[in-house]
Amino acid sequence: MTRPRHRVRSAARALTVAARLAATVEVVRRLSSAARGAPPLAPPDVSPSEHDAEARPLTITVVVPARDEARRIGPLLERVVGAPGVAEVIVVDDESTDDTAATAEAAGARVVTGTERPTGWAGKTWALQQGVDSATTDWIVTLDADTRPDPELPIALIDRIAADRLDLITVGGRFDCADPLARALQAAMLTTLVYRFGAPGADVPADRLLANGQCTAFRRGLLTDDGFSVVAGEVVEDVALARRLAETGRRVAFLDGSDLLRVRMFESLTDTWTGWRRSLALPGVEPLTRQLVGLALVALVQATPLTRLLLGRADAIDLVGVALRLGTLVGTRSAFDRADSGYWASPLADVPATIALADGIRRRGRQTWRGRFYA
Repeated sequence: MTRPRHRVRSAARALTVAARLAATVEVVRRLSSAARGAPPLAPPDVSPSEHDAEARPLTITVVVPARDEARRIGPLLERVVGAPGVAEVIVVDDESTDDTAATAEAAGARVVTGTERPTGWAGKTWALQQGVDSATTDWIVTLDADTRPDPELPIALIDRIAADRLDLITVGGRFDCADPLARALQAAMLTTLVYRFGAPGADVPADRLLANGQCTAFRRGLLTDDGFSVVAGEVVEDVALARRLAETGRRVAFLDGSDLLRVRMFESLTDTWTGWRRSLALPGVEPLTRQLVGLALVALVQATPLTRLLLGRADAIDLVGVALRLGTLVGTRSAFDRADSGYWASPLADVPATIALADGIRRRGRQTWRGRFYA
């Protein structure tokens, strides 16, 4: 009996090593796509004197979907109301119970009172649809209430669309985290996306595109016919929209915009866990098989190597995994407001981040957010 058991254990170890090696090779392949990616979003290449009405006509509408955002929306509006190229800022008050509308009006925005969402629509997509329908300009820039853009951001987005002949652009900003623990967890969760899909700007097929709905830009006519109805009920409507457009031949880009955009998404470690877990698995847009493959990559290549190293069981594959993790840690540094002990210790949060990803897959998109149930 001893010899057959030994053979079984040996076969199991060989399979495990083979799986870890294959996963590591695949992650290396995906990370390498970032090296061939598009450059980050840059400030417009014009002098301040060129921001007059003749050089920069007011052709941009900024749309902000907002639900109970009175405490957070002020700093955003200070930056975009009257910004170069911005003709109007529309805040869609999505049935708020606080002073969101009054705060927005006082800051100079035009408030659209949101109506009850139709059956099958998520709150944000319905708010965005109402904002786009109310716009009066050629170009739309959407921003979430928790963003803190540079005033040059709207023009930079439209310039990049024109330069690269894009139809839709979304950008990732620089995260402003509540505390070191929240920063560690958020950095680990962000890394799970990098391992599965590559970094912003990565050259990937249409069905593997990422997007960031916190900041998007497009010509208003792009969504004139169907609007957001094609992604009405999606939990991750930004990724769903980007992929649907790309699959129909539209040119879509997801870029690093950390030089022009900051984001304060969550105010505590608990909020960070809850908020990221909601969308980390990309429910509704990623097939279950690919979700599970992505989970396996994260578990085997992101979470396992450092754990095995700390336990004194690391082999050559683990050392490669640790080196990859250190490389991504350097690479994602620009996505965070500060590189303190919390950020550099984020590999210690890789196991919780993997658990959050697994839980997101298990939930299959079923969750409550801002008092509303989504499935």
